[in-house]
Amino acid sequence: MLSNSSKYAINAVIYLAIHSSASHRIAPKDVAEALHIPTPFLAKILQTLARKKVISSNKGPGGGFWLSDQEKQAPLMTVVEQIGEADKFIACAMGFKECSSEKPCPLHASVQPFRDNFMRELSENSIASFAQKIADKTAFLSPTE
Repeated sequence: MLSNSSKYAINAVIYLAIHSSASHRIAPKDVAEALHIPTPFLAKILQTLARKKVISSNKGPGGGFWLSDQEKQAPLMTVVEQIGEADKFIACAMGFKECSSEKPCPLHASVQPFRDNFMRELSENSIASFAQKIADKTAFLSPTE
């Protein structure tokens, strides 16, 4: 359902929420290595998120990316929205332009409840709450964790 851009962005933001702070900024290369994501692609994603004020950044020596306490309280859906993929939750699973409950595609009844639940989960829970699942070891960002 989500593109690699959104998946990588979500993983990176959660990783930063766990491992970074204003005094401990993390370089894109380090995030990419930890999450097994191509560094150049992730660097562009992180720059986009910083430009859109989803995460914080600082250039130069000692620079890098981190999340402030306020940024950690944002819903995880903010990441998907700022990557430009919120429309994935309303687009037809089969790619039809006209698809709705009134005029459904063959997959609509199967896909829509999943989409609604997924969007609700991302919208109603903060970045910090997802990071807490990692800290509690009830969820994982990488199979090696």
